[in-house]
Amino acid sequence: MAHGNTPITVAHGDGIGPEIMDASLQILKAAGAKLDIETIEIGESVYKRGHSAGIEPSAWESLYRTKVFYKAPITTPQGGGFKSLNVTVRKSLGLFANIRPCVSYHPFVATKHPVMDVVIVRENEEDLYAGIEHRQTDEVMQCLKLISRPGCEKIVRYAFEYAKQNNRKKVTCFTKDNIMKLTDGIFHKVFDEIAVEYPDIVNEHWIVDIGAAKMADTPENFDVIVMPNLYGDILSDVAAQIAGSVGLAGSSNIGEQGAMFEAIHGSAPRRAGQNLANPSGLLLGGVMMLVHIGQGDVAERVHNAWLKTLEDGVHTYDIYDESVSREKVGTKEFAQAVIARVGQSPSKFKPVKYGVAHSIKVPTIAELRKPAAKKDLMGVDLFLHDRRNPAELGPVVDALQNDHLQLVTLSNRGVMVYPRGNSQTSTIDQYIGRFMSKTAGTPISHQDIIELLQRANHAKLDVIKTENLCNFDGQPGYSLSQGQ
Repeated sequence: MAHGNTPITVAHGDGIGPEIMDASLQILKAAGAKLDIETIEIGESVYKRGHSAGIEPSAWESLYRTKVFYKAPITTPQGGGFKSLNVTVRKSLGLFANIRPCVSYHPFVATKHPVMDVVIVRENEEDLYAGIEHRQTDEVMQCLKLISRPGCEKIVRYAFEYAKQNNRKKVTCFTKDNIMKLTDGIFHKVFDEIAVEYPDIVNEHWIVDIGAAKMADTPENFDVIVMPNLYGDILSDVAAQIAGSVGLAGSSNIGEQGAMFEAIHGSAPRRAGQNLANPSGLLLGGVMMLVHIGQGDVAERVHNAWLKTLEDGVHTYDIYDESVSREKVGTKEFAQAVIARVGQSPSKFKPVKYGVAHSIKVPTIAELRKPAAKKDLMGVDLFLHDRRNPAELGPVVDALQNDHLQLVTLSNRGVMVYPRGNSQTSTIDQYIGRFMSKTAGTPISHQDIIELLQRANHAKLDVIKTENLCNFDGQPGYSLSQGQ
């Protein structure tokens, strides 16, 4: 155990948050956790005071100081400009890795997968969760999917190091790189590159749709699964639910300088103040926190006491089943039942044993940055707001070409509609005109693009965005339109 008390920042949250946090802290303290707690306020009340991220500047001071955040669920008001507090904290503190163990507790918690033990490792900072969105036309909204090579390298390496330290045998990668060949493609490519460095760990890749189906059907075939942000968010909830209940799952968010620990479920305001909520997810998040701060022996006592309580049939309403449960209890009573079993080990479940915690170190973004590639500007995509059909708009856009740029394709929702297209293709009011260098392999200049935009302005075309088309070390850094 670490000597002395470890400072942590605690937020009691909204809805059932205060009840389950009080219960969890009572258990941790009863088991001997050495903690100096700094309490901050987050969530709904802070949102309503005008802080769009649900957290005040003074709270950040505590997080920067302790670098350990134990957080109960919060309620995010619907509508308006409110931002997700979880996303804000994860990104502001550089918590790039989200770890969610999804374990079945058969026969005491109903599940179709009695031997499930899967860990989801989710990238936390990139992908669509950058939240960069724009309304481009009357009909089109845009969300940018941003994935970086350094971000992929950090999370994939973390997944393999996690597997190595926890005696896991296989790491699986889920992506959709058959469609998103650049963004998901780089995630898969980096996975394959790093997997070679871990010859003792089996590696495999699945397209996310069939991979998700396989995980839901036969989760025992998986061990550690690493995914980009959106897939990881969705499928970690799926995995927790098919294991038995989202309410039993905790998670950790790990960065180079800090960490956050929480339940994966929400604030459940309809259950608040009724002494009904199950504190297990937040408690298991607390177990992960204890391991992280070097109090693994306390984590063992808490986790084993919790397992003993579960197998003794002392259950909250959400998992109560007359066929296996002996006593239905409330939040406070469940906490007292766990406390009464501190020092005991389960007999039906395998007792938990936490070794000496070794922090998983991965290179920083700066350390992962490679020499810049040779970058050549080869063309430009003009995004246009226009309601004309392709036959009408196509010749107008085609007439924009100049001495160095020619129209290669006009596309709509990624499908070529001019100069070749299908009259049955339905179109919306956003088109992309792709202009490329007239001389194959010869770069263009930014001045060429400026002249093209001037021609578009003269033609009274509404250009809502441009994207430069570049080669990197001779390889195209852009996708083709369907049909191009």
